[in-house]
Amino acid sequence: MANLLENTTTRTIAPFRYDIVGSFLRPQAIKDAREKFADGKITQAELTQVEDSEIRRLVTKQKEIGLKSVTDGEFRRSYWHLDFFWGFDGVEHVMMEHGYLFHGEETRADSARLSGKIRFSDHPFLAHYRFLKQIAGDDVIARQTIPAPAQLFAELVRGENEKEIDKYYSDRNELYSDISTAYRKAILAFYELGCRNIQLDDCTWGMLCDKDFWSAMAGEGYDVQELQNLYLRLNNDAIADLPADLTVTTHVCRGNYHSTWATSGGYDPVAKNLLGNENVSAYYLEYDTDRSGDFSPLKEISGDKLVVLGLVTSKHGELEDKEQIIARIREAAQYVPADRLCLSPQCGFASTEEGNILTEEQQWNKLSFIKEIAEEVWG
Repeated sequence: MANLLENTTTRTIAPFRYDIVGSFLRPQAIKDAREKFADGKITQAELTQVEDSEIRRLVTKQKEIGLKSVTDGEFRRSYWHLDFFWGFDGVEHVMMEHGYLFHGEETRADSARLSGKIRFSDHPFLAHYRFLKQIAGDDVIARQTIPAPAQLFAELVRGENEKEIDKYYSDRNELYSDISTAYRKAILAFYELGCRNIQLDDCTWGMLCDKDFWSAMAGEGYDVQELQNLYLRLNNDAIADLPADLTVTTHVCRGNYHSTWATSGGYDPVAKNLLGNENVSAYYLEYDTDRSGDFSPLKEISGDKLVVLGLVTSKHGELEDKEQIIARIREAAQYVPADRLCLSPQCGFASTEEGNILTEEQQWNKLSFIKEIAEEVWG
């Protein structure tokens, strides 16, 4: 039953008809090695050797199941976002009184705080990407996932962190400029290493979709529109005037920790800015439960941007009903032409090293299932 939807073409650049968000469950070998490293039983070089070996296995597996774009699974990170922040000059690793609050769980309490003006000089992720690019070869795209500039700002103003800003920035506009400039330099550094697909992971928009979240965090009088404008400015300034052959996409979700979530709400409150005005070429959007609302906000998608529908959950291992997924793709096609739609999990399988509650076998079954649906729908 191929080609259920009309006017389809083969994708040659990201996103692809069946795709991934980026992170994978950490193999036991990496978990054991990280624990030994933390206890001082092995060196950084020995830890890296284990990571290298497991990333090679991961890339091979991604190719075997037919993915056109591969990642290193974020195997060298503890968090999807914080490790990247810590790589900038002027940003330090700190511990807070509490971690992030998820539905029924609280994360570890790591955070990122200013220790000076934000600058890019070098970054450990560049070496990580160099390795990925080398082992990926030329038959697939080696994708680099990083947290969005807006996400860094959200971390710097989280709780007690915000007090540090005034020590280094009397003018907030200077802070905004430094964030975007540091990001742009980092992105160009990845480009020089051969990267042609950058993905900006961004939970800030998902947070803004949740009215209860902002009422609790900032009070009823908080100007959400002003914050949207700032997030848009930070992200767009960072990706302005990049090389034409660099594909920049973004992923938006509502939190993904140990199979739990942080916020709820449809995309309506942010659709005009996020989907209409952010200058990316595609959106990977969480749509695995009714917490994400319906597809009507997709009418705000501007230009010829693509949408990757995160209809298959990464939070548990049971496979969805295929016909229901296909029906939802058809429903989304009422707002965005089918030729500009793709399919992926709603998020990564391990946004933090704890990972979601499913097995590696279930993880790969999910991706094979997504591929099977995509081939049935788009041919």
